[in-house]
Amino acid sequence: MATPMRPGPPRQSRNPELPLPSAPGASQEEIRRQNLGAVLRHVHVHGPTSRAELTSRLGLNRSTIGALAADLAAAGLVTEEVPTTARRAGRPSLVVSPRSGRVYAHALSIEADRLRAARVGLGGRILDLREVDRPDGMAAPDAVGPLADLLRDMARSVPGDALLAGGAVAVVDTTRDGAGRIRIGGADETLHAALGAEFPAGPGFVTGDLADIAGLAEHVRGVAAGVNDLVYLHGDRGVSAGIISGGRLVLGHRGRSGKVGHMVVDPDGLPCGCGSRGCWETEIGEAALLRHAGREPGGPEAVHEVLRAAAAGEQTARAAVDRVADWLGFGVANLVNVINPNTVVFGGSLRELYLAGAGTVRHRLEAMVLPPCREHVHLRAAALGPDAALIGAAELAFDTLLADPLHAGAAG
Repeated sequence: MATPMRPGPPRQSRNPELPLPSAPGASQEEIRRQNLGAVLRHVHVHGPTSRAELTSRLGLNRSTIGALAADLAAAGLVTEEVPTTARRAGRPSLVVSPRSGRVYAHALSIEADRLRAARVGLGGRILDLREVDRPDGMAAPDAVGPLADLLRDMARSVPGDALLAGGAVAVVDTTRDGAGRIRIGGADETLHAALGAEFPAGPGFVTGDLADIAGLAEHVRGVAAGVNDLVYLHGDRGVSAGIISGGRLVLGHRGRSGKVGHMVVDPDGLPCGCGSRGCWETEIGEAALLRHAGREPGGPEAVHEVLRAAAAGEQTARAAVDRVADWLGFGVANLVNVINPNTVVFGGSLRELYLAGAGTVRHRLEAMVLPPCREHVHLRAAALGPDAALIGAAELAFDTLLADPLHAGAAG
């Protein structure tokens, strides 16, 4: 059965990788489950880690770490090996590593112009990746069939003893019909039904907005790793945001927050496909850059050509980049004043635009952002590239396993 992504409870100001404090009256089994999850999550995020390091980082004693690691190894979720190089005399501490080749998740992305499917191993490594074009006008539910074909083709190379932990789908938040009108809401009940019909057995799929999920990936493994308050801005044919506050995604009602591209920045501006006028998207989207550069409408390659021309000194292209970057900074300044994040991450097509016009963006922030919000905010280009949505989808898919490793592993 497919389920939508749900927001978790607010995370308190603490190290999220430490075991959660046990609730009053918690049983020994509940405490053990939490500690198993803490160990597995640590090696999933940070990779091979010695028992001694786990003891230090998680605040548990040596014998407890030894017993937890042994249980996870017996379940086939991790391996324990003697390090190849001993750094000091005495018995070396065993290194605990995620079994990336055996334990995996299905990660799918329904993007503006393509469909992608990946098998992602525990530890975040992409083991297999397939993609096909997404025809113009294809609705998200209609993409489930081609994605299922990719997974079936991929399954031929999966080891016989492999464990599927779960699956997740990142869906671009807006599509356009033949008249250019915007349709918002990719991860809806129709998509859930299509997933449930195509994949009736197994752990099922979680669905969510692509910007939310890519933002989660940058939060866990990318340029904002460890940053608990951030805004991830994603550009393709539209503009949307993934917002993380206190270490948790802010999803809004039915998961439809983050439509920042339709924040009105100029009431007398251009009409937007959503039906409004002067939306931020009309000033910073791919179409805006091409329009100001005097180019014909086009896709990502046309945008890259303008950015290359600007870097080479072409005046029209440079002026177009500066104008769009100024509007980018204008909107970011408003978001920073409202949300007060520690970091703003630019992804998708906005990544290259930010890098080309970073000075202009920063100038806008200096002029518009309130000092208490401005003094600590960092602007960063996304680090995970086009795979961010798949990596983030895998993180969602692994969540049940990481919360209850032995029960979820046995169920899978």
